[in-house]
Amino acid sequence: MITVADDDNGSRLDKWFKRHFPNVSHGRLQKLLRTGQVRLDGCRAKANERLAIGQQVRVPPLDDPETTPPPKAKPHVHEAMRHLALELRNRVLYQDDEVLAIDKPSGLAVQGGSKTNLHIDGALDGLKLGAKDRPRLVHRLDRDTSGVLLLGRSRKATQWLTAAFQRRETRKLYWAVVAGAPPIDAGVIDLALDKHSGRQGEKMVASEDGKSAQTVFRVVDRASRRAAWLAMEPLTGRTHQLRAHAALALKTPIIGDGKYGGSAAFPDGFPKIKTMQLHARAIQLVSLSGRPILIECPLPSGMRENFEFLGFQEQEELAGFLDIDDLNLTRLIA
Repeated sequence: MITVADDDNGSRLDKWFKRHFPNVSHGRLQKLLRTGQVRLDGCRAKANERLAIGQQVRVPPLDDPETTPPPKAKPHVHEAMRHLALELRNRVLYQDDEVLAIDKPSGLAVQGGSKTNLHIDGALDGLKLGAKDRPRLVHRLDRDTSGVLLLGRSRKATQWLTAAFQRRETRKLYWAVVAGAPPIDAGVIDLALDKHSGRQGEKMVASEDGKSAQTVFRVVDRASRRAAWLAMEPLTGRTHQLRAHAALALKTPIIGDGKYGGSAAFPDGFPKIKTMQLHARAIQLVSLSGRPILIECPLPSGMRENFEFLGFQEQEELAGFLDIDDLNLTRLIA
């Protein structure tokens, strides 16, 4: 008999099982529920039932072949994850009891896939930093995007932060270096996007039937018509939104983004464009305790080199969020 703790309040029963008994498969749990071996306060329960503090969950003996642990990761993968966790510890931008923010490098995936063994999610056990549980992902950044990545340090904090993103109460500021000159200095891009699968894999395309997507942007500086430094704030959270909006609506792809810009994203003469020039510069949020937090992330070396090459001056007064109410914004619909 296990008593539901405060941190598990409101969890679905199947999610609770996955967290506390990760080696029990979904099919195995369904069988235990159907046969009444798992009970909640002495009664039969369903997988989607919500738990409350103080309830008693009956867990039957699980020491049988069906619950044997999965094969361990290969030694070299485990060692690589350990080294990654140590590296990420040195990239912590902010830490309190609820929130952990790290500086994600370009080229590192947030979550794993069929061909991705090294990723941040797999290294989170090494980022507890004194907390009871491993931190949890709250949002994602593309593999090739650098900058602020937010993590929740408890289940409650993660739920709060996730809901804040969904309610658009959390603001994200990005810096990008784009190829070419945007047609206007500031505006709102209002261009619906839809997923399309092709030879290059999944890609976002403009579509009237797609999901609504809006981005506020401002040109911070220009290098004649060769390139521009943009501050961008997404008002929605679509996949590849900033990359697609820069290329499709502004006709100025982010430098280094071959998926959306093709050869135009790799202009000649730049000192370093091996990485995509898109950086999550800052996140503004309110914590679970009601405290406002601003987390900023310095430019990675590759972007800093290009800033210097183009003559862009990284000034702190330009690091702030776009003042949507005060800007006389043009609504750009492509």
